[in-house]
Amino acid sequence: MIVAVRVLVTGSRGFVGPWLISRLEECGDEVLELPEVTDIRDADSLRTAMAAAEPDAVCHLAAQSSVRQSWDDPAGTFAINALGTVNVCNIASALDPSPRLLLVSSAEVYGRVGPEHLPVSEDHPFAPATPYAASKASAEMVGLQAWLGRGLEVIRTRPFNHTGPGQSESFVIPALAAQVAQASRGELDRITTGNLEVSRDITDVRDVVRAYRSLLVHGEPGGVYNVCRGEAFVLSDLLRRLLEIAGTDVPVTVDPGRARPADVPKQVGDPSRTRALTGWKPELSIDQTLTDVLGAFTKGPSRSPAV
Repeated sequence: MIVAVRVLVTGSRGFVGPWLISRLEECGDEVLELPEVTDIRDADSLRTAMAAAEPDAVCHLAAQSSVRQSWDDPAGTFAINALGTVNVCNIASALDPSPRLLLVSSAEVYGRVGPEHLPVSEDHPFAPATPYAASKASAEMVGLQAWLGRGLEVIRTRPFNHTGPGQSESFVIPALAAQVAQASRGELDRITTGNLEVSRDITDVRDVVRAYRSLLVHGEPGGVYNVCRGEAFVLSDLLRRLLEIAGTDVPVTVDPGRARPADVPKQVGDPSRTRALTGWKPELSIDQTLTDVLGAFTKGPSRSPAV
């Protein structure tokens, strides 16, 4: 176990990055970011940036994180998520001393899990059903190999769905909240969605980054940890709750064209391993999360943790 004091965050300008930076700074850590021009697919530029940073630890967030986009560009998704992780691990292994590395994977690696295996634990086998999931499974194997073959202290995390203020409308909760905010202002007379009769284990991003920091410090090298609430919510119920919070009521239209290929009907994870090791559990209710996401669109979207 280490207490990380100098932490390099890749993907620091994405949705989760600013929230994680805020959490690390709250814990007294010195936070480093890659120069904006750095491309994790370019080993040379990444090597220069990581060597200059001299980190005690790395939180590897950088990724193509859209499942939908991965269907449109599987090769690009693999280049960022898998090859990018190869570069991060290889370069980290060569630093002296080598930093501890928190590798953020995804619960999508589990694929379609039968109800008899829910909530799904970290011991469940990979069954990736999307290019995004396959790229994350590949990244995990890269990280595991770096630990087993080179001794790089890699801790893998598998976050389930998470959301919060500042998340892109390409993800379901912000997409719904944006439409509800428009409807509440009289700008829309109906909400248009894809399939909402699916269930998702959803955690607030502010709770997720607390888990990441705890696992960075306490996680076992080579270990893998679910980051989730352990409770699934039907998306149609969450839309109804958003409408109630906004104090508006408009019809909902399902557009089959918005359905994802190979959509997983239900995801719910078992967070007991993470909880037993770190004592972490979500603190923010789903109602608080929905209220804050909706508020971000009511006030105007922001990518800052100060929302």
